[in-house]
Amino acid sequence: MAAASASQFRSALGLFLLRLLVGGVFLSEGIQKFLYPAELGAGRFAKIGIPAAHFTAPFVGLVEVVCGALLIIGLATAFAIVPLLIDIAVAIATTKVPFLLKHGLWPAMHEARTDLCMLLGLLAIACLGVGAFSIDRTRRIGR
Repeated sequence: MAAASASQFRSALGLFLLRLLVGGVFLSEGIQKFLYPAELGAGRFAKIGIPAAHFTAPFVGLVEVVCGALLIIGLATAFAIVPLLIDIAVAIATTKVPFLLKHGLWPAMHEARTDLCMLLGLLAIACLGVGAFSIDRTRRIGR
């Protein structure tokens, strides 16, 4: 019985740490879109050709802040994962795929490492569930 409890605790802690990591990166990146709009927000969006950059960058920043925070605390986690998956897929398509085509596989793998980790982290959370250390679990919403 104690071995099962220890295993359950490790799984719950592992999921919490994964949510903290993935949610924390999205939260940080979202905040930085507002703190440094020329470099990381609307200016960057315009530079890479995203339309209506003065609207889309703050919108994406807001999504990253709200959904990243929801992921960290484990509230509405299944809802929060969907916009973040769209966010990271668009980021990969608009920045990493062109980089791949211009520079080749290994430089692109280096450049895309964080985005790929974020994508796989989101998919892992979606597959494994929210974990015991979450508001969703205490409210019996997620697994």
